[in-house]
Amino acid sequence: MRYRVCKSFEVESGHMLSKHPGRCRYPHGHSRRVDVVVSSDHLDDNDMVCDFKAIKLAVGDLLDRFDHSMALNAGDPFAKELIEGGMASRVVVFDGEDPTTEVMARRIFEEVTAAIADGRVLKDPQGHEYRFPEGLTLERVRLTETSSSWAEFGV
Repeated sequence: MRYRVCKSFEVESGHMLSKHPGRCRYPHGHSRRVDVVVSSDHLDDNDMVCDFKAIKLAVGDLLDRFDHSMALNAGDPFAKELIEGGMASRVVVFDGEDPTTEVMARRIFEEVTAAIADGRVLKDPQGHEYRFPEGLTLERVRLTETSSSWAEFGV
């Protein structure tokens, strides 16, 4: 048996799917929910699978980039116009692929996986340090796009 915990986040983000044949190729947005699920077969010294704050700190910068931004494929004809038009700080470019919900879930998964693997020290604004405990597994990242649609990436 394993212990599992989930930390959820909400972001408002837009995207354009240049490969899509319908309306999704045009700018549109979603109120997204991001669920990060980690597990372990034992609890740490604080009787936790993992401190929720560590998860928050591991994905905080990436989710801040997604929040109130427009994600698009680098090959999208509008990419250059948006970036040069003064929106560079709120444009997230995906190189060679459309920023589908599946692709975004994978990118978040990769970010958390890296933080767990490299033993990164995570610091909050008050200077408190957090680390992921030994034996922690990132099981999945679920990214909800609408009330009836989500994508998941994981092991």
